[in-house]
Amino acid sequence: MTELPTSLDVQPRARGAVRVSFDDRDGVTRLRDLRQAGSLRALFPRNDAAHYQMVLTNTSGGITGGDRFTTEISVDGCAGVSVTTQAAERAYRAQPGETGRVETRLRVGPAARLNWLPQETILFDGCALRRRLTVGLHGPARALIVEPVVFGRTAMGERVIQGVFDDRIEVTQDGVPVLLDRVRLAGDVAAMLARPAVADGAGAMAVLVYVAPDADARLAAVRALLPETAGASLLREGLLVARCLARDSFELRRALIPVIDLLHDDILPRPWMI
Repeated sequence: MTELPTSLDVQPRARGAVRVSFDDRDGVTRLRDLRQAGSLRALFPRNDAAHYQMVLTNTSGGITGGDRFTTEISVDGCAGVSVTTQAAERAYRAQPGETGRVETRLRVGPAARLNWLPQETILFDGCALRRRLTVGLHGPARALIVEPVVFGRTAMGERVIQGVFDDRIEVTQDGVPVLLDRVRLAGDVAAMLARPAVADGAGAMAVLVYVAPDADARLAAVRALLPETAGASLLREGLLVARCLARDSFELRRALIPVIDLLHDDILPRPWMI
């Protein structure tokens, strides 16, 4: 687990780290280990025999240049866990030369299930954010991964004129890479998103990854739920990937929730229903 530094940068910056692991006892998911530090916290609003729900909270109120956040989650045995965030994350304007960094490492054992369902990350003008999501699956592990991003709040008239968004998602199965997704937008983000071959003016986007033995059988149902600005395909047996563009966060969420509900196979985490 990444340790918190003993000294601050030139300006005060937020630091947060959570490490948590789950397993099961007699078919009941249980929390095995929890360590948290700084401004990142894990809450557990629902715990029943079938599934655990965990909510991540950033008490600093957002991310700006120089901030560092690390999350590590491990699920073993026959445990089933859904992880979300208390609210949409916000990436605020950064000082020149400073970048906020968010690193998430997920590990899922052969008989386990993990749903990684953070709410939207909202990018503000002048932000500088670097994110890394690494998902390590073992054997027939099941996982649902959703990462929604919003480029400014349309209802507030916001646009991301200048900024940096560097995002990387890597999924491995038994150590073999099965998905490597990279998005990097730097400079005039609004102009880039306006290009027909990039986003055709969309202000929000999401990537969804579903890894499970029944992924192939779910493809037709997922496609039927998606709007015209989205698409889904099988990258390989048991690996379904969908992408969605939307005008704003409202339309993005309206497109995502039916698909997540279909693939989640459990009650959607309450923050997604508020």
